[in-house]
This record gives sequence, C-alpha cells and structure tokens, in this order.
Amino acid sequence: MFLVSAAGIQAVQSGPAQAALPTAAVALGDSFVSGEGAGDYQPVLDASGTAQAFPGWSAPNSNAYFCHRSANASVFAASLPGIQQRFNLACSGAQPADIAAPSSARAEGRAVASQLDQLRALARTHDIDVVLVGLGSNNTQFTFGDVATLCANRFIADAWTGWWEFWAYLKGEVPQQPCAAADLATDAEVAAATAETTAALRQILDTLAQIDADGVHQVILQTYTNPLPPDLAQQYHDEDGRTDTRDKFRALGAERYAAGCPIHRASLAPGHVFSQNLGSLVKNAHATLAAERPAADLRVLDVQRAFDGARLCENPGSPAGALATPVRVQDGPSGTFVTSLSGWDKIGIQRAANTCVTYFQTCQESWHPNAAGHTVLGQCLTGALAAAPRAVVTCARNPNGTLSVS
Repeated sequence: MFLVSAAGIQAVQSGPAQAALPTAAVALGDSFVSGEGAGDYQPVLDASGTAQAFPGWSAPNSNAYFCHRSANASVFAASLPGIQQRFNLACSGAQPADIAAPSSARAEGRAVASQLDQLRALARTHDIDVVLVGLGSNNTQFTFGDVATLCANRFIADAWTGWWEFWAYLKGEVPQQPCAAADLATDAEVAAATAETTAALRQILDTLAQIDADGVHQVILQTYTNPLPPDLAQQYHDEDGRTDTRDKFRALGAERYAAGCPIHRASLAPGHVFSQNLGSLVKNAHATLAAERPAADLRVLDVQRAFDGARLCENPGSPAGALATPVRVQDGPSGTFVTSLSGWDKIGIQRAANTCVTYFQTCQESWHPNAAGHTVLGQCLTGALAAAPRAVVTCARNPNGTLSVS
C-alpha cells in the first residue's frame, strides 16, 4: 500500500499482496440473455438468498426459478478468452426498473433481488471484465410477451371462431384482425421505453465504475431478433383451400400452431417493424451513453439478422431446424405441452389459452431463442468481444448457415 504525506511518498508494507480476483463475464437483463427457451434451467437465488429449483407448474409465476436462467444461454456458449468464470444474473421478463430495484417491487415481477445488488455481491469475489446486457423489450410501455400473445391470440380466435359466433356470442370482445404496427408499440411508446432503458443502462455503468476491481470492462448491449420470418414458407400459406383471410380456417390454424407460428401473414411485417424499433431503442441508448462517457468501452451487438433463414416456419418442416422455440401451451398445468390442435373446438382452445394466462410459466418459453439459437448468439458475442472498442457490431446468418460478424 502507498501513502502520500506532506513529507513525500513513502512505501509502506501493510501485509502480503492481495491475490488477483478471478475474471468474470456476467449477463444482465431479460429473457433473450437469461436463456428463456434454451432449457436446462438452473436454480435461482430468491430475494432471501434461498435457491429456488423447479417449484412445479402450478407454483406462482413470481417464483425466482421462472427467471429461467439456462446453462445453454449465450454467455456460456461464447468463446471468451481470458474469462475464468461466467454468471447469469438476467431474468425472463425483466424490465429496466429491475436493474436497480427488486423485481417483486412491480406487478408481475419475480422474487429476486435487483440485478445491481446481485452484481455488487459478485464483484466482491470476481473481477468483472465482460458484461452482456439485453434490455428494452419489456418496459412500462409494452412487453415482448404481451405483443406475442396479442398477435397469436388474434390468429387463433380468427381460425376457430366464425363471424356469426363472434358477433352473436362474443359481442366483438375478441379481436381477430391481424396486428398492425401501432398495436405493438407506437412511436411515443418506443421513445418512452428508450428513455427508461437508457436510464437503467446508466445505472449499470455507474455501478461498474464503483465496484469493478481494476476498472477495466467491456459492456455489450445486445439487440433482439425476431423468431418469425418476413413471410412464411409456401406450405403454411393455406390448408384445405383456406387462407388466413377467410372466415374460420381451423385446419390452417392447427397447421401453423404445430409448426410453431400461429400468426396471420399480415402480422409479420408489423412484427418486424417492432423488432427493428427494439434495435433502434438499443442503438439510441448506446449513442447517448457513448457520448456521455467517451472513455467507456460500450459496444452494440446487433443480432436482428442472426437467425436469417432459420426462423420458425421460414422453411418446410418447422419447428425442426428453427433457432427459436415454437408457441406451445398446456391444457392445464400438467407439464405436457400441446403440439397439435387438430380436432380441437373453440372451448378447448379457450381452456388452453386460460392455462397460459393463469400459469404463465406454462407458455413463457414460446418464441424465444432455443439452445441452438443461443449457440448462434454465443458466436455473435464472441465476435463482438473481438471487435474494436466502442464498436457497433452486426451479426448476420448467411444462406449456408455461417455467420458474418462485422
């Protein structure tokens, strides 16, 4: 230890040199980095410090386990030279407020400590060198889960309910039209979400400046990728002579559900606008913070094209070969996923939909990167870390399945 006095600088030995802390990579944020959809979920410490393993399908969705921190998440799949240990502190469904406050402090949050408190605890024993952040798809304005549910439910309602039933019995209470861009997020909502996300990222950077052992770390802000293609493969366009522009198309509805893409073709373009807006949200937050902190190694990893050519229903035989999980529900919290809706009537459909509402954990894996998808995202992360400091890195999948990182 070195002391500075009026007499000058004097070296004073106060004990043996402290051993260097092991280096660590950490994932913070929401489902797209926690590993939702990738399986092999690990126990998660709740706010009291108790490890929560799988509590059963009928347990409250607030249980810490349903953060779904996967051993297959991209932070574990990436090649990270010089990193000795890796930690996943992200939580499925996390919002910007969960960075500094316990998730349980808001409605539908989970019983975990704030991600910054978890990060501070980790910094006591590790030198944090890499931080992967996926944040912005859930906020006080909109959430990815709500957007996905809205469009899927409209398609299913349209497929199974005739116009006469819709008006005579349901009184117009169940929308059936395709999603429009404004249904998913307006410009004003995206602007508000950008401000929320930027503020939370600023808190992460401030905390790292206080707790990182050597003050040297790379922060990678990851964007999002759409699980669905710009258009469906031809085999999913119609069934039994009916397209999704006709009234009641149950066979087509069952076919698309089995393939993992229960959605109107007309909803796909608005969905990609939504994904692009999420990408802009992250990039705009990066631009703001990079201008504020010219010395910080703050990078963007743009993965919007990382699943090109391997999205759900982009090719025949879906969901096989896709890099995202299909929409799947359970008929009650049984643990058995429904893979076919052939022969189901609208009452059965409503029962399964209600299971998802009451026990959200039974369907929350839907439309997320699967284990193969996280392997791809891990390769993207490897490329981002090899790039120049403060870079905006694009990771895109080529037609032959290789990745280009630039």
